[in-house]
Amino acid sequence: MSLIIRGLSKQFQGSDEHTLQNINLEIASGEFVCVVGTSGCGKSTLLNLIAGLENPTEGEILLDGEKITKPGAERTVMFQDHGLFPWLNVIENVKFGMKINGVAKELQEEKALHYLKLVNLYDYRDYPIHQLSGGMRQRTALARALTMDSKILLMDEPFASLDKQTSNRLREELQRIWLETQRTIFFITHSVEEAVYLADRVVVLSPETHSIRDIISINLERPRHIYSPEFIELRHRILDEVRGEAI
Repeated sequence: MSLIIRGLSKQFQGSDEHTLQNINLEIASGEFVCVVGTSGCGKSTLLNLIAGLENPTEGEILLDGEKITKPGAERTVMFQDHGLFPWLNVIENVKFGMKINGVAKELQEEKALHYLKLVNLYDYRDYPIHQLSGGMRQRTALARALTMDSKILLMDEPFASLDKQTSNRLREELQRIWLETQRTIFFITHSVEEAVYLADRVVVLSPETHSIRDIISINLERPRHIYSPEFIELRHRILDEVRGEAI
């Protein structure tokens, strides 16, 4: 799989400025790419363009050579709001995407149970959603996203609304799941620490130019340790770039 973003710009109707301008990026199969930047720099807009929820003003996005013009099953999106259905229990929520895509019932059950085990929710498969903690709801949403077997998983600040302890635990689990599944992940975050912990590469967006300021490779062994000198050095380097833009 390859995702190619070429000369991408986005200007919303009624706005005098571009939200994004001349974005060029290529993502390889199995890569974990995180995007950071200050509020308003266009992170979520970029994800929405890849998802096909918005159309670019200029440029193009190609997935395996095919131009993206609308949402598709080969791209699964996981938002900050888990988007679970409160009238369905855990396993029925996980099966939902497969049902609407016509997956056979036997395969729905098999895949739902497989991914519930992967996110450590197998024992909670029959629980109603209102009985789950915030972290468990996000893990349910992640299991649902994984069942779609999409070429790329797009994650828009999925842990931002959780407390620090829960978000730290979930990013550890996400790293474990990524190592096991080798899914291609495009991950938006406000947390530089989270980006350095998870990513193969970190893309820094600039709110001044509305373009990519820098792309930093994270060549640290996994699992990563946030207090290691190498981790701290990379974290400070990226923070300096983000803060420099904010100033």
